[in-house]
Amino acid sequence: MKVTIREMGNDEPDSVVAGLRIAAYPHFPEVRQTRFYEDLYRWYRSHPAGDQVRRWVAETEAGEVVGHLNAIPQYYRVDGRRVVAHTPGDYMVLPGYGFQAFSLMRRFFRNTENFVACDMVPAVIAVENRLGATVAGELQYAAKLLNVSRLPVPSVPGPLRRTLNLSDQFAPARGYGSPDQTPETGQDAEDEPVLLPMRPRIPLPKPVKSVLNRALGALDEALGKGYGKDGRNKQLEVEEIETFDESFDELFEKVAAVVPCIPEKDSAFLRWRYGPGSPQYPVKVLGVKKGRSLLGYAVLKTLHTGEDGFVLDLTTLPGHREAARALLRETVRYFRKAGAHIIRYRYLSSPASPAPEDLRRLGYFQRKGRRNWLLVRFADRSLNELGSDLDNWSYNVGDGEATFWIR
Repeated sequence: MKVTIREMGNDEPDSVVAGLRIAAYPHFPEVRQTRFYEDLYRWYRSHPAGDQVRRWVAETEAGEVVGHLNAIPQYYRVDGRRVVAHTPGDYMVLPGYGFQAFSLMRRFFRNTENFVACDMVPAVIAVENRLGATVAGELQYAAKLLNVSRLPVPSVPGPLRRTLNLSDQFAPARGYGSPDQTPETGQDAEDEPVLLPMRPRIPLPKPVKSVLNRALGALDEALGKGYGKDGRNKQLEVEEIETFDESFDELFEKVAAVVPCIPEKDSAFLRWRYGPGSPQYPVKVLGVKKGRSLLGYAVLKTLHTGEDGFVLDLTTLPGHREAARALLRETVRYFRKAGAHIIRYRYLSSPASPAPEDLRRLGYFQRKGRRNWLLVRFADRSLNELGSDLDNWSYNVGDGEATFWIR
């Protein structure tokens, strides 16, 4: 059956693709919450560059929507220049229409000038790379265990698992490849996703869990004690911040003067990104100040289940590593008090981020699976060369589309 790609009009409701989303991800009940997606696209268009949001669908002659892709604009500061780059999102096709996935992405690249994406799906990254995007590199993924209920059953070596006829233990998230897949080794875009069984957790008795969790809490307090001191050996105070004011504008400009490539995160963007109307609202914002100046801030979100805590953004003034340490210290305390079981933090190491050893000091460990990759394509050759080098970036997973869906 013939399929054509057409652009959706700005006044077309998300219900046009709601059935496709449900059919594409039948195992995920959240896709049936159609009101959420209507609100999400309304929020997209409230961005300062929201008039540049674009959407395409793949449609059969009978009018059935079998594929969809959007293009979300965002401002970036690259080599001192403000540029608009689009990120693809809500990318899906029905089984049997895999070729349309490539056609949709090709339409995206033909109709947008600049491209920045923080992606995790190997098949999608392969398509983006094939159409001209450069894989700059992968984000760090640090995690910290707060509750032993999240301890996974130790992995069984492959040969022994096959001998005992045991099932695979790794369960990818929606559309994600296995931990050892890279953009170069992921499945083809035409392949169908395979859902693997969930990796089981260690069934510990409640009294044992209680003892171990109290021990973890005591250890965290010991590790964080005195951590994050200034040049006068005084521990920095971390406070809760209620509004994104002009101090965030000042901090962003100071960071952008040092880091060549960064999403433009002034107060206007941060209010749009995390304020009322955002999918993540409300969030917890922690900050470290020196007088009226902001030395750094962290944006924290606990998943609606209450178990997963996300560090969506942690940005500090370059040269003030003590601020990053203080924010990490209080982040652990906040999520533990909130009852989270694990903290997840995906970021690029930069002059505006914590150092890896700062995270290790507080008990974070590096996760190898489910990492995000940063991809770029700028129309200007010099900007593209600059953006293709991961060392030139300051980037947090909350800075782009990769976490817009987290609730």
